[in-house]
Amino acid sequence: MRFLLLGTNPEHTGAATHFVALAQALAEAGHEVGVIAAAGGLIEQQLADTAVQLHRATFRNALDLRGYATVLRTARQLRPHWLVGNFGKEYWPLIVIGRLLRIPVVLFRHRVPPMRRVSAWLLPRLAHRFFAVSRHARRAYLERGVPPGLVQVLYNPVNMALCRHDPVQRSAILRSLDIFGDPVVLGFCGRMQQGKGIFTLFDAATAAMAQQPQLHCLWLGDGPDAQALRERAAAHPLGNRHHFPGWANDIHPYYSAMSMLAFPSIAPETFGRVSVEAQAAGLPVLASDIGGIPETLQPGVTGVLLPPGDVEAWRTAIVNMCDPSRRLPMGAAAEAFVRERFSTNVIAARFVHLLTAASAIRAKGIHRHRRKRPLPGRV
Repeated sequence: MRFLLLGTNPEHTGAATHFVALAQALAEAGHEVGVIAAAGGLIEQQLADTAVQLHRATFRNALDLRGYATVLRTARQLRPHWLVGNFGKEYWPLIVIGRLLRIPVVLFRHRVPPMRRVSAWLLPRLAHRFFAVSRHARRAYLERGVPPGLVQVLYNPVNMALCRHDPVQRSAILRSLDIFGDPVVLGFCGRMQQGKGIFTLFDAATAAMAQQPQLHCLWLGDGPDAQALRERAAAHPLGNRHHFPGWANDIHPYYSAMSMLAFPSIAPETFGRVSVEAQAAGLPVLASDIGGIPETLQPGVTGVLLPPGDVEAWRTAIVNMCDPSRRLPMGAAAEAFVRERFSTNVIAARFVHLLTAASAIRAKGIHRHRRKRPLPGRV
């Protein structure tokens, strides 16, 4: 099967990471994959040395005619069976081009906030397939009036090879952070803002450190509240056990340095890719029971779901997870769970199955409709 994926967003976002993983998954499964991406953006960089065919374009907005011209030219050259879009500003261009070239269109929606009213009503109906990245997101679209039959769920694929635990990398990263001995490292990866629960996590982790002398906290990321968090750590007697490497374009090596991951959001998340990646690296996850996060783990098996914002509950869970007899079996179960449910080959196969099944149902419906037409000369 041939796919043409449109992703000209140059930024490092969860949708961009999903786009890269899906393109790689389809290519690894033996499909012919073309990608139209922004020059120098994350998508182009990460797909540069793969089997994916790269083309460059920019969409400043949905009316950018130069973007249309590039997509039309590339689609006529590749002749894909499906056009695939991941970013809002490219939804309408794909719908228009798909209609012009008679190529079916797949749209992924990564956000729960509603689109503009007209787009929210028309796009799921005009696209041949409209995918939400979690059941939580799907429910939100249905509550806004999208018919249930028009929204499928397809989770984010995760490249297991990128997340593989590397003890040499672990030692190197810990040394660079002046962490020695046999530490237990609680990791956080993401945007540092209040809605991500970073202050709840700081208070809970610091209280746990008073009970667990081997416990350290690794804060990976940046954001509007990063400075306030660093200042809070600097003012605390145990603040030297909080470590702030800053933003990293590639966070995968840091999973090897962690013993467990915290996902403490107090605002709903559409999904939670970092939770799945951490489990792929063999890490148990402590996560807030909110939004789409519960869909990323098996509570009590690969991690623990906790009340958002409850410092005492988080402190207790962190202390409990410092026990290797609890932490290590969960980490092993986590890796197996992700491999069976979220790995690239599983998601690619699921994606193709949903597309072909939909096409078969559509063709069957058309065939039945034609059979019901009366023959010429008969009433």
